[in-house]
Amino acid sequence: MSSQQALTAEQQKLSDLWDEHVRTEFSAHAPDEAITTMVANPLVNQVPVLIGGNGREEVYEFYSKYFLSQIPADMEMIPVSRTVGQDRVVDEMVARFTHTIPMDWLLPGIPPTEKCVEIAFVVVAQFDRDKLMHEHLYWDQASVLVQLGLLDPAGLPVVGVEGTRSVLDRSIPLNALIHRAEASAPKTSQSAKCDAAHAAY
Repeated sequence: MSSQQALTAEQQKLSDLWDEHVRTEFSAHAPDEAITTMVANPLVNQVPVLIGGNGREEVYEFYSKYFLSQIPADMEMIPVSRTVGQDRVVDEMVARFTHTIPMDWLLPGIPPTEKCVEIAFVVVAQFDRDKLMHEHLYWDQASVLVQLGLLDPAGLPVVGVEGTRSVLDRSIPLNALIHRAEASAPKTSQSAKCDAAHAAY
């Protein structure tokens, strides 16, 4: 990870509990194991697409039916940073995969495109003692759609894979959208603006 904090024993315990939950998802693909790491009434909310589960029954259905069985075989998770607070872990990560299978948890209704995708995302995991209480996940869905060819970025304030890569590569230039907007803005002289303003009186 690019940034690491010195953890207290209590924070290390939280970090380990979160690692175990992630293992049940991305290594074991085991909904029964995943649900045992959670409280009786958990919440998983993938905010950009409003997909997940509210309560044990919904979360288990989400894991077993729509998520853990629909993780591409080449899925790679690259840790960027982790912050551990009181009863909370915040992970910043980059995911890389090839869209070779249906992925209802990310792209419901979209058949496999066989395209490579890179996503920068943040997950906020809240614990109640030694059980995971809720997960809130955030990422740029527009960037995902651009990478899959499902959204044309021309004229829109959105980017594709370069947004994700900028998290890992500081040499990628910023502000391209601002420069593009400035370059395409109509040029109006100051005197023309003044004439228009005077004509309004």
